[in-house]
Amino acid sequence: MNAGFIRNIKSDLSASLVVFLVALPLCLGLGLASTGRTDLVFSGIIAGIVGGIVVGLLSGSPLGVSGPAAGLVVIVLGALKTLGTFETLLLAVFVAGIIQLLAGFLKAGIIAYYFPSSVIKGMLAAIGLTLILKEIPHALGYDKDFMGDFALEQADGHNTFSEIYYAFVYHSPGAVVISVVSILLLIVFDLPKVRYLGLFKFLPGALFVVLSGIGLNALFAAVLPEWKMGGEHLVQLPVASSLGDFIGFFRLPDFSQWNNPQVYVVAFTLAIVASIETLLCVEATDKLDPQKRSTPTNQELKAQGVGNMLSGLIGGLPITQVIVRSSANINAGGKTKLSSILHGVILLLSAILIPTFLNLIPLASLAAILLIVGYKLSKISLYQSMYKLGWEQFIPFIVTIFAILATDLLKGIGIGMVFAIFFILRKNYKHAYHFKREKHDDQEVITIRLSEEVTFLNKASIQLSLDDVPQNAKVIIDGTHSIAIDYDVLELIEDFKRQTAPGKNIEVETRGIREVHVIGH
Repeated sequence: MNAGFIRNIKSDLSASLVVFLVALPLCLGLGLASTGRTDLVFSGIIAGIVGGIVVGLLSGSPLGVSGPAAGLVVIVLGALKTLGTFETLLLAVFVAGIIQLLAGFLKAGIIAYYFPSSVIKGMLAAIGLTLILKEIPHALGYDKDFMGDFALEQADGHNTFSEIYYAFVYHSPGAVVISVVSILLLIVFDLPKVRYLGLFKFLPGALFVVLSGIGLNALFAAVLPEWKMGGEHLVQLPVASSLGDFIGFFRLPDFSQWNNPQVYVVAFTLAIVASIETLLCVEATDKLDPQKRSTPTNQELKAQGVGNMLSGLIGGLPITQVIVRSSANINAGGKTKLSSILHGVILLLSAILIPTFLNLIPLASLAAILLIVGYKLSKISLYQSMYKLGWEQFIPFIVTIFAILATDLLKGIGIGMVFAIFFILRKNYKHAYHFKREKHDDQEVITIRLSEEVTFLNKASIQLSLDDVPQNAKVIIDGTHSIAIDYDVLELIEDFKRQTAPGKNIEVETRGIREVHVIGH
């Protein structure tokens, strides 16, 4: 593992800078959105640091990046109102981490393998579209809320599309120029000829985008003051005037509330939702991994559990693995989990050493980075490839996208799962057996050849086929190729032999099907 880290350190360090630039404003935005308090905005940075360093060290995910997640904003806001104080919420986050750790030891991570590929790809495409839709206002210098949740409807009464409309109407020329220049730079830096130049092998395009954004904004201040970006349109990292001020950003949980039942209700909710989001992200990240490595899901739950325990102990928000940062890591060329760890280290050092410099970065530059990440997650070629796979894959894929855009991440995944399961059951229903009708010596012979796996879900279709057998016919029910036949189906066949067939003068022959004792006979 150490050899792999050393071999890939250039790629991982370059990717960690990109992930840091994506994570910094998201951590700040989610810190404010989750608590509704400016004095608690640093809680998002704490969660990002812990998610990068601690979870990164313990996780088995080579490319996944953890930190505060938009999907938990509503839960945290509601929990804060229910529990009354932020310190009591921290206790719930700590307990949620214990629950996740226990879930990992109980091997609950296996549920990650039950999410269909069509739904996971739909989730990725929806997140890509969400990023594009959410970042357009910031690229135009309009919206104050850097990163809302996945739902179209926002807390300020606007929806995503009304925000985009107002952004075009009330856009800032300076932000538009910075965004256009940033996007062009990212496109140029992504060209193969540029990517393999010595300088750009190590330094990511996102770093040049940020530096150019700072430079352009400084130029506007000198030449076109009305175009200068300021206030909420710049990164707003809290600045400590002393070591004591910095330590004051961290908070301890209120352990005196250990006997408050609401703490455990909130903790259980956080643990369930954070675990599901993490496992979904693990599946999605593994699919994006160019090397197609597989993340041990139980180890991931343990890592997330330890991360949430520590985040709760020092004043951070709850943590999950996050697809936006993970996909940014992959797109930036990350090779190992060192990139995730380093992004956490950079977050910590930057919060201590250079907060004033970071507060010069225009959000328009960072929005441009996320627009490109969103495009790469939701390329037209993805839709084309899913369509070519047929309706059984395409419909759950497209439904998942629309459901996530219209509701939120978890609800959208749930709706997509319903459609995916429907097609799975439909396919199972259609292919439970092979039906063949022949004529032998004036007698109709019907052969029903059962498939390898016949479950109770196939009972209805087999019943209908047996009901359609005409009088005086012969039926051959062939189970010689079956590995498993559900008891419900065996009981159905036995009932047909003993009750239905004699009354219709039907000759029944069974092959490879064991006799069963039917209650009542």
